[in-house]
Amino acid sequence: QVQVTESGGGSMQAGDSLKLTCTGSGRTFSFFGNYAVGWFRQAPGQEREFVAAVGWRGANTTTYADSVKGRFTISRDDAKNSVHLQMNMLKVEDTAVYICAAGASSWKWRTLATSSEYDWWGQGTQVIVSA
Repeated sequence: QVQVTESGGGSMQAGDSLKLTCTGSGRTFSFFGNYAVGWFRQAPGQEREFVAAVGWRGANTTTYADSVKGRFTISRDDAKNSVHLQMNMLKVEDTAVYICAAGASSWKWRTLATSSEYDWWGQGTQVIVSA
């Protein structure tokens, strides 16, 4: 079994920066570089939406939602089995629970922007941005 754990959430003000971390572990967990990793978010009363993703280490491609492009950066730290989401110029509308997902089923990978491309999900970390 593979566990995915998020950390780094908090309460911020608009314009601030925050860094989230997603860490992989578990009995059947292998090197995190072998996984595609994505960040999604869910605001109260809204559906979960894609934020950013990074391909496995061999591809290392990144993709972003239009709403965060230019403000958020996703990066791998394979030595620590982690993926970071650096969030700059935070906006009130970034308020949500941020959820990390990891995928090892390469046959599913298309855009890395849809939930069905991932195999394991974390519980989420809360980010609150006030004006």
